[in-house]
Amino acid sequence: MMKKILIIVSNANVIGPNNRRTGVFLPEVAHPYAAFDAASYQIDFASLTGDTPYLDALNLAGDPQNLSFLTGKGWGDMQKALKLSEVNVSAYDAIFIPGGLAPMVDMPEDPTLKEVIKDTYERQAVIGAVCHGPVSLLNVKLSDGTFLLKEKNVVSFTNEEEEKYAIADVPFLLETALTDQGAIFHAAEPWSANSIVDGHLVTGQNPASAKGVAEKMIAILEA
Repeated sequence: MMKKILIIVSNANVIGPNNRRTGVFLPEVAHPYAAFDAASYQIDFASLTGDTPYLDALNLAGDPQNLSFLTGKGWGDMQKALKLSEVNVSAYDAIFIPGGLAPMVDMPEDPTLKEVIKDTYERQAVIGAVCHGPVSLLNVKLSDGTFLLKEKNVVSFTNEEEEKYAIADVPFLLETALTDQGAIFHAAEPWSANSIVDGHLVTGQNPASAKGVAEKMIAILEA
């Protein structure tokens, strides 16, 4: 039976006191989309509000997979993302949350998203997130009252990377927030490809890690 992947994206398009323009970081959705598509999975999109999401890093459109996403089915489908609260997420084998700065705006506390991630984790489906996407894992409490992140091996955009990228714009440092909820953080060199697995949870550090997250998710789904 064809595996089904739900990509959950932010609806934010500005962040911080200077109203920095943002959105979903193009390669962090395009590269995983290409990997899932090559695996012949059904790929659907949901956003928190159901409004049209925004893309960031369009200057990287020259990359073949980014261009294919923009001019092919990917971006068209992403623009038609359903409202997360109206999606039967239990029908999906995996969920994936790409980054960009946008998730730092609307994903730290969203109650629907927290419930979706809790339910997805507890039914043993696969969860993947990359760069700032792991902010979606913050404040997720499991049925036993513990944070999902407690003693989980994870990675995200690091404090060192943020210092040189968006320190003036983000509301908090993601690496610090994840570790504060009990995560075991595995940083690699800034901007290097780094993705890790803990059970059926897969996280990646930065844009270079997006493909690796998708490949590790596929490996779990095919095992």
